[in-house]
Amino acid sequence: MMTTQEAENVKEAKLEFDAECPSCSASIEFNPATGKLTCPYCGFETAIAIPEKEEDKVAQEMDFAQAEERGNFNWGVEKKTVICKACAAETIYDALQVADSCPYCGSNQVMEASADNTLAPNGVCTFEVTDKQAGVHFQKWIKGRWFTPKAAKISAKPDSFKGVYLPYWTFDTKTSSRYSASYGKHRTVTDKDGNTRTETDWYSTSGFYQEFIDDHLVSATTRYDREMMRKIEPFNLLNNKSYKPEYVTGFLSERYSIGLQDGWHQAKREIQDQLNAQITMKIRREKNADVVSNLRFSTAHDDITYKYLMLPIWLSSFRYKEKIYRFMVNGQTGRVGGDAPISPLRVTIAVLLSFIVIACIWYFFMSE
Repeated sequence: MMTTQEAENVKEAKLEFDAECPSCSASIEFNPATGKLTCPYCGFETAIAIPEKEEDKVAQEMDFAQAEERGNFNWGVEKKTVICKACAAETIYDALQVADSCPYCGSNQVMEASADNTLAPNGVCTFEVTDKQAGVHFQKWIKGRWFTPKAAKISAKPDSFKGVYLPYWTFDTKTSSRYSASYGKHRTVTDKDGNTRTETDWYSTSGFYQEFIDDHLVSATTRYDREMMRKIEPFNLLNNKSYKPEYVTGFLSERYSIGLQDGWHQAKREIQDQLNAQITMKIRREKNADVVSNLRFSTAHDDITYKYLMLPIWLSSFRYKEKIYRFMVNGQTGRVGGDAPISPLRVTIAVLLSFIVIACIWYFFMSE
């Protein structure tokens, strides 16, 4: 039973894509192996229509300055009701979800791509790795974990995979930076007793640096472990398609909770770090410098554009000694990131071996 407040938060959702199989009336879904819509029951298969115009085939850059809705959204407090076309059942969903299946008949229903005060996705990178292939990648990943107990490697079996499209922002920007810094050149000095030491001569410099930033990626969800998500990056962002509901049918999808404005603030901080490294390299190369210090710069961003992409991730977990370990698999590349049990014995052995190697090196140099 919903409370009065919950009832007020419920919004009716429109179904914008009919996922019914024309052959047996079951639900068809996107098949990563073929890139087509497939019925898992009767095998019916149909291709997804491709737009004729080239600019309609892929996600287009959107003008950041023209975006009307930029805020974050706490979707957890909003609900919506979805009516299944197959069995007429009504289901209450978290408003964050934009695709799911009917819990009563299993029919795949794709919800509306946008809601009030939100931006709609304009691109999607479809699943290219199947759930079975994701399982194979997981087995290779866990076998390569040196500190994971052998028993865990043998017994770890992933639970059923759940395919999810997660929201991401990408940003393009032309950067122009004016900088000042100190750089040093080392030289070796020999005193009257024949002892040598290194001294550094310091100089000042300033200049101008430009760089075009292309498709800087920022996660637009707060629901998942960000460190784990970083481990499965990068995605092949060039292999995207203009958003169509057919591509996400059969999978869970999420709307963004980190809005465009906050996404851009995060991107600017990360781009600043990137520019810091690039300008430092520029000074070292141009001045033949050994070190760079006290770098200061200010950056102007022009022609800022963005894309709102849905990127594919397989989610699963496995159990070892009554503890659950969660992991993700990149739905494009098969790259795995997650948690795995650690063997204290293996860690101890690694530390001891490190000490032995260091001791041997020290002894070798001392004996010389």
